[in-house]
Amino acid sequence: MMNDNELIKKRLFELSRRSYERGYTVYSDFLSIDEAGILFEQKYDAPFNLFGGYENAERTIAAFGDEENCYPIVCIKIEPVNQKFADKLSHRDFLGSLMNLGIERSTLGDIVINNNCAYLFCLEKISDYIINELDRVKHTSLKCSVCESVPQFLSEPPEEEKITVSSIRVDTVSAAVFNLSRNAVIQLVNQQKVFINSKTIYKDSVLLKENDRVTIRGYGKYIFTCIYNETKKHKQLIGVRVYR
Repeated sequence: MMNDNELIKKRLFELSRRSYERGYTVYSDFLSIDEAGILFEQKYDAPFNLFGGYENAERTIAAFGDEENCYPIVCIKIEPVNQKFADKLSHRDFLGSLMNLGIERSTLGDIVINNNCAYLFCLEKISDYIINELDRVKHTSLKCSVCESVPQFLSEPPEEEKITVSSIRVDTVSAAVFNLSRNAVIQLVNQQKVFINSKTIYKDSVLLKENDRVTIRGYGKYIFTCIYNETKKHKQLIGVRVYR
């Protein structure tokens, strides 16, 4: 019996083969960052790209093929009918209510919370069902609507921060960004929980390059922007954009 990773590999390979043989773009469901990492571990017949509805999305869809991609993604704004009397709603609250509707996780992308509203990225085929059926989270009545464009705050990267590190190794920079020990980051690498540009890394000594996007499952993500200069003590002043 195949395990989950083997099933995902098989499914992605089948999508690639279909695109190659039929000559059109084929899309996967939403992939977690772990599942997206599998994409880079094998060769496919057709080229692929990843996109989750906005730049730096964590959950993404793989598009296999050379054609211009038109991802089947809809952004839904989910907001309390009356903010004044609404509960404080979290990512877990929204996701739990969606799961209670019998929706498969693979049809849902990121859920971004802003001002007690959720911006949900989902497959187009499930969007009407969500809009019609999701009317309550906890004790809060909700209304749902399709966003005609991606909300501006999602298009704006976090402000750049400058930090001083002893090197630009991924373990060193990640430890500084998330206030962890290097040993803790090394353990996360060994557990295959650290990703650079959606690819699982297996060595803690990887040197970061400008605009590398680093994700650590359970902690968050950041973009390494550049090295500004080296201090007199041979440390490096670098820039990072941290998604908090």
